[in-house]
Amino acid sequence: MLDDAGTAALTALVRKHGAPQSVAMRARIVLAAASGLTNKEIAARLDVCAHTAGVWRNRFARDGMDGLYDEPRPGAPRQIGDDEIAATIRKTLETRPQGATHWSLWSMGKAVGHAPSALHRLWQAFGLQPHRSESFTLSSDPLFVEKVRDIVGLYLSPPERAVVLCVDEKSQVQALDRIQPLLPMRPGQVERHSHDYMRHGTTSLFAALDVKAGTIAGKCMPRHRRQEFRKFLDEVERNVPAPPRPCAQDPADCSMLSQRIRPWRRAIYRFRPRSIEVTRSIFSCAAVFRKSGLSAIVTGSPDTLRISAASSNATSRPSPKSAGPIPCGG
Repeated sequence: MLDDAGTAALTALVRKHGAPQSVAMRARIVLAAASGLTNKEIAARLDVCAHTAGVWRNRFARDGMDGLYDEPRPGAPRQIGDDEIAATIRKTLETRPQGATHWSLWSMGKAVGHAPSALHRLWQAFGLQPHRSESFTLSSDPLFVEKVRDIVGLYLSPPERAVVLCVDEKSQVQALDRIQPLLPMRPGQVERHSHDYMRHGTTSLFAALDVKAGTIAGKCMPRHRRQEFRKFLDEVERNVPAPPRPCAQDPADCSMLSQRIRPWRRAIYRFRPRSIEVTRSIFSCAAVFRKSGLSAIVTGSPDTLRISAASSNATSRPSPKSAGPIPCGG
């Protein structure tokens, strides 16, 4: 008989994401046997042969959960012992090769005297990928928790008769022109362009996301100063409907909030924590904007780039998933 703990363990093994399907099938066989089915009935229900059902029923009755897994296969003995494996893993984690930033299969194989294929299996078993690296940022803001709650609360529950805008800027957007003309996309061939280019100046993009409506108001400026930022805020003010006041914002760059900017109408500013971008929903919209517009544009001047950015901005509307507030810890 199968007790409750065994039934729960087998059910979890069947539902486990990423579990080998062979092991999950064996667990289903045991569960079906526990419900009183015979080997032939199990074979008909699970589409296996009756002999297979009997083998795994007997293995489970003899060895328990360990009986559902494959036994060690016969073959040549291991050439790398446990001590060598520990030394190789320690060398991978704690040292670097001379003249390189990380170990490769060939350099590590030469250092320890084993084939790269054996080291590949070893690294794969321990989940080591020396060639990959990721970045992270820890905010040094002492009021991190309070500011995150303030920003996320502003997104989730905006004040009455107010418009919540998430503001960001992207400076030094380059107007690039390829040396050779583009080769258009054809069946079986992607669009191609030359790697060398000519630079025709830069422009700065200011954008404000209406969190509730999911619309973006954007404007390109030739320079990136507080004067241009003030002009952009005036542009936003003209586009915001008259009744809602005040206008609450999540400023993108606190350094631009000078004395000339702070008294802008009756706006209420909310500052994000330092070094943390997750609270700015406009980041998702900027990614959509770059993918749909600037990344595929070949321009000859900043004016052409501004026209292309304006047309992309007018036609782009972020999805509700990307336009909404981004959940964050704290």
